[in-house]
Amino acid sequence: MLITLLLIGQRIDLKKLTLHPRNTEYNPKRFSAAIMRIREPRTTALIFSSGKMVTTGAKSENASKQASRKFARIVQKVGFNVKFADFKVQNVVGSCDVRFSVQLEGLCIMHAQFCTYEPELFPGLIYRMVQPRVVLLIFVSGKVVITGARNQDEIDLAFKHIYPILKRFKK
Repeated sequence: MLITLLLIGQRIDLKKLTLHPRNTEYNPKRFSAAIMRIREPRTTALIFSSGKMVTTGAKSENASKQASRKFARIVQKVGFNVKFADFKVQNVVGSCDVRFSVQLEGLCIMHAQFCTYEPELFPGLIYRMVQPRVVLLIFVSGKVVITGARNQDEIDLAFKHIYPILKRFKK
């Protein structure tokens, strides 16, 4: 999944934006952005009054760009002069299942400089990898979430580094 940023190029009146499209919600008491959703590609945009738009949920950079263009077109149809500028991938998130249980306590002890594990606060171990600079959430079930990557190569490299470590702590 990708998280991308797009600068629309002008301030947006979020109340006006949410009057017309059915796929848009805005509750300033809960969150400072308007939330817009589309089905294809299945994505969500957070549109801020500053003109910044964050798109989440796309499975590839092309899908994210396509979704961002669709969101920009919707904003344009409401009456805002939109520019498609500075499209940028902010974060790539990957998830996988290693298909074996992991001894999180042992992993945390042996890799203490990289790990935080407080099961009473959060069920997963937080592993802060130095190279590539990503954060992994590792669960007893063997499920792993990799976040903070700038591209798919960093996700692949992080998994390549962590998999042999996880195998050593297989339950």
